[in-house]
Amino acid sequence: MSSQESLGVTTFEIYYIKEHFLSTLSLEFQNQLVPRYRMSLRSFTKPVRSRSRSRLSTFSSIFLRSFSHISSQFTRPSFGIAFDIDGVLLRGDAPIGGSPQTLRKLYDDSGVLRIPYIFLTNGGGFRESKRASNLSEVLGVNVSPLQVVQGHSPFKHLVNRYENKLVIAVGKGEPAAVMSEYGFRNVLSIDEYASFFDNIDPLAPYKKWTTTKGANHEKTIADITEKKKICSERVEAAFIVSDSVDWSRDIQVLCDILRTGGLPGREFAHQPNLYFAHDDLEYQAAFPCERFGMGAFRIALESIYNRIHPHALQYTCYGKPNPLVFHNAQAVLKLVSSIHQSKGAANTEAHHFKTLYMIGDNPSVDINGAIQAGSPWFSILTRTGVFKGRENHDKYPADLVVDTVEEAVDYIFKKEGIS
Repeated sequence: MSSQESLGVTTFEIYYIKEHFLSTLSLEFQNQLVPRYRMSLRSFTKPVRSRSRSRLSTFSSIFLRSFSHISSQFTRPSFGIAFDIDGVLLRGDAPIGGSPQTLRKLYDDSGVLRIPYIFLTNGGGFRESKRASNLSEVLGVNVSPLQVVQGHSPFKHLVNRYENKLVIAVGKGEPAAVMSEYGFRNVLSIDEYASFFDNIDPLAPYKKWTTTKGANHEKTIADITEKKKICSERVEAAFIVSDSVDWSRDIQVLCDILRTGGLPGREFAHQPNLYFAHDDLEYQAAFPCERFGMGAFRIALESIYNRIHPHALQYTCYGKPNPLVFHNAQAVLKLVSSIHQSKGAANTEAHHFKTLYMIGDNPSVDINGAIQAGSPWFSILTRTGVFKGRENHDKYPADLVVDTVEEAVDYIFKKEGIS
């Protein structure tokens, strides 16, 4: 039986924009979660520290200025859209299913957003601001960081618990930079961390790539001092931010950390906390067949750990299909809609969506999550990613099955009477 603890999250980018709004949502989600999940949510509901207020003010002003051209005559629609990315809008880095022209339909002729939408993805590895910039370039529309909700976005709510404690970030891209931007002050990527331990990866001599320091790097006194400090400091938590690049090394090092209480090479001790951004078994990338995702890595790590340790691995997973992720997406869509209507007067309580459309390619993740979330979610399954069947999915049937994202949005516009 799996020892997984699955946890829903509060709103993501709202953290930067409305301090009191985040606090309200946190209490709401706490009331829903406490009876069902064992992990403490106290760190979610602590007041934002004073050092965060300058960041809040700066981000808020930048974000609101980006929409200062929006007409005050804008009427909020009664629906919003959440797009998955991989297998729906992109395959690898290439647009699919007519996604660029489809997203442009959500803006008016002057480039002003007229239909509120977000990207709701389990993927990640890069800061939301960087991902928004990349999506803007690839898809040819102006995407705000607020519109990008990634699998690891909820990690920011654990800052109060681990702010100054040593934590390890695992995954492709820039996992340590992601965590640093969230406010973690003492974070190392697993590449950096492993480099401080001689011979921790027995296969390192056979690997063609290098990590942080070259093989001929001359160690200075400062390097030696830093190594001693890192090797003697307890790791308090490990975060799987995105897909592991080096499974053999990462599983080895994580097992060393987790079974020794955060001090590799020492005796067995209480396991530090372990967090996964999501639990997708597979996803659609550029290769014709699906590729193994973070869920597959979790299975491998858990299987090995449970064979070498007397106690089962304990961990927490975030991301879709958890229905609370969808409830949170609804809150973010409300904020996007409010900002676009009134130049930043984000009164989310005054607006309610009649319908929220989830467009995804993975029945067990996108469609399952929308089904669990219930009203007002309406699920649309595309055939451009994980799902390729002609009929609806048997276990997780969508409300609508289409070939492409363009067909999905055309259906939404027709149903909502949008020209």
